Amino acid sequence: MPSPQQARAQASAITSGKAAPEAEVSPSARLRALFDRPRLSPGQRRIAQYLIEHITEAAFLSITDLADRVGVSQPSVTRFASAVGFSGYPALREKLQSIALGTLAGGPAEENRGNELQAAVDAEIENLENLRRDFADPDLVIDIGRKLSSSAPLTVLGLRISVSLAEYFAYAARRVHPDVRVVTRGGSVAYDALLQSREAGGTWVLAFSMPRHAQETLTALRVARGAGLKVALITDLALGPLADEADVVFATGTGSRLVFDSYAAPGVMCSALLQAMTDADPERTQARLEEYEQVADQHQFFLRD
Repeated sequence: MPSPQQARAQASAITSGKAAPEAEVSPSARLRALFDRPRLSPGQRRIAQYLIEHITEAAFLSITDLADRVGVSQPSVTRFASAVGFSGYPALREKLQSIALGTLAGGPAEENRGNELQAAVDAEIENLENLRRDFADPDLVIDIGRKLSSSAPLTVLGLRISVSLAEYFAYAARRVHPDVRVVTRGGSVAYDALLQSREAGGTWVLAFSMPRHAQETLTALRVARGAGLKVALITDLALGPLADEADVVFATGTGSRLVFDSYAAPGVMCSALLQAMTDADPERTQARLEEYEQVADQHQFFLRD
């Protein structure tokens, strides 16, 4: 039996790209469909990955043994079973056993859909295709880009896992906007920053909230709204408490096939809003970019390719 550390490594490992026997393809595809829930936590995805890769053995494990193999607690396994639509672990195990027995009996194979990395890329391609359809009418993006451009200061909010997107947007926005303030800490620090932004004349906040959604993000949005700031939100859900606190919601899918999410579509959404900001005030944009290039050359910020 592997140690908990080995089990964690196995559960999050990238599967081999070698062609699998046909009898193994069908169960993996069925399990991926069963566990394809974007709200699964990283720990729950480790459980899912372990079951996918060890179905013929794992389907007959007790809840204690499965928890030990993956390196999680028994309550975590119970919560996982509920998260994927079962009343508890016994009901989930019954389903797993029916799939495993079909594998052992050499059941019919399905089309080989590639390895886990390819499946993750396929999911992100679908997210981007959905975003492309949304961009068929760019008026909302153009309008919000203008409003973000005119908000001085402009506050960008991203907490916990959303920090990276907020930092990226703020870094680029500072090239074309004179006063961009990024908030990446929650609690009273976020409240102070939001209130100060409003007092300084700011009118808009661009907020990011990626799964798993933080309670402190919801609280910060309520503070922003209470202070009189408008909120544009980039997230993965068009409905829910976070969306209720936003004036405008840009719902973009996130990649949830791997242990940690990937953000291809939210990244493109960021770039689209940045483009709309640059187009909103082309003279200011040109002047600021030229000034920045002069400073960058003077201080040799970048390597010469």
